[in-house]
Amino acid sequence: MTFAETKHLDEQYIMPTYGRFGLCLTEGKGCRVKDAEGKTYLDFTAGIGVNSLGWCDDEWAAAVCKQAGLLQHTSNLFYTQPGALLAKKLCERTGMDKVFFANSGAEANEGAIKAARKYSRKKYGKDRSTILSITNSFHGRTMAALSATGQTELQKDFDPMVPGFRHIPAGDATALATALGPDVCALMIEPIQGEGGVLPFDKEYMEMIESVCRPRDILIIADEIQTGVGRTGHFLASSLYGLHPDIVTLAKGLGSGLPIGAVLFRDTCSDSLGKGEHGTTFGMNPICCAGANVVMDRLDEAFLEDVAEKGQWFHKQLAALPSVTQVSGAGLMWGLSFAPPITAASVREEAQNRGLLCLLAKSRLRLLPPLIISKEELKEGLSILQTVLEKLS
Repeated sequence: MTFAETKHLDEQYIMPTYGRFGLCLTEGKGCRVKDAEGKTYLDFTAGIGVNSLGWCDDEWAAAVCKQAGLLQHTSNLFYTQPGALLAKKLCERTGMDKVFFANSGAEANEGAIKAARKYSRKKYGKDRSTILSITNSFHGRTMAALSATGQTELQKDFDPMVPGFRHIPAGDATALATALGPDVCALMIEPIQGEGGVLPFDKEYMEMIESVCRPRDILIIADEIQTGVGRTGHFLASSLYGLHPDIVTLAKGLGSGLPIGAVLFRDTCSDSLGKGEHGTTFGMNPICCAGANVVMDRLDEAFLEDVAEKGQWFHKQLAALPSVTQVSGAGLMWGLSFAPPITAASVREEAQNRGLLCLLAKSRLRLLPPLIISKEELKEGLSILQTVLEKLS
């Protein structure tokens, strides 16, 4: 089909919940992807941080195809080898104790919310169920995850929100200490706010979280759906701060293109959910787990060190671009602000016209290239951004 034919079918039959970028992507390899007209683009999006190994990695594709020819789905009433192996790798890599597999980041956060409330109810009774989260945070679009999200503009048409959530100002130590009342069971936080603009926290604030939550037995939930699985040059971005969460949620880059989410539990709360108290039809799907096992095997320490090194170099180059006023993030996760009248939306659109795909995060340009990207490809993307900014200045 032509792009026009695809666009027509999409607009006629698909609910218009996304503002698409005006491209129909048809095939990709490594860090490059083609549209329906055959034009090739350098990719700084990775499917919103999903394609950690780039487009159609050979080893990943072979593992997925092999598993698809063996066993595609069983339900969780049976044991399967890919899921058991993946759980072992995740626990050994992170120091966590147990894993629950879901299908997405929002589902992983829903599982974390349930587990935190069950843990506290079992130990302290039913009146200790409030979960704190941070203003400007994003935790998903299902109802409980949306209620945890600290962006009222995303919630306004879907009231009433699920009760039992309170939002506190980002980075405000006094507000955090004041909010930790006897009704609070957990604090949910993104180590770097992704959809909120790629905004890290001060290390001192994250250290304070640990010091005030631990004595009160308030669980720390780290939403690492966008920051986890090597995106920041660490397997978990919590490591950037020395944070030791009780629950970690993962998705996006774990499957490198297949739908999978995971909730990791430290031994403090690893028995909080029992048989029949949480579940999913498709979670721990063998094909998705086969792909995720390849990701886990590839992301060894040398791989992560390479991501961190590329990220440090990339940061310096981004900060030196004309009209860039702020760069924030870590590893291969960066957000950029620009001097007026340049807008992130105009930069993204012009970059696409010149063969570079980028993302937006609120009013900022967001860059999430595949973790396998080479320094030469980063230089190529920087050259395009330089040209775009010079044109728009």
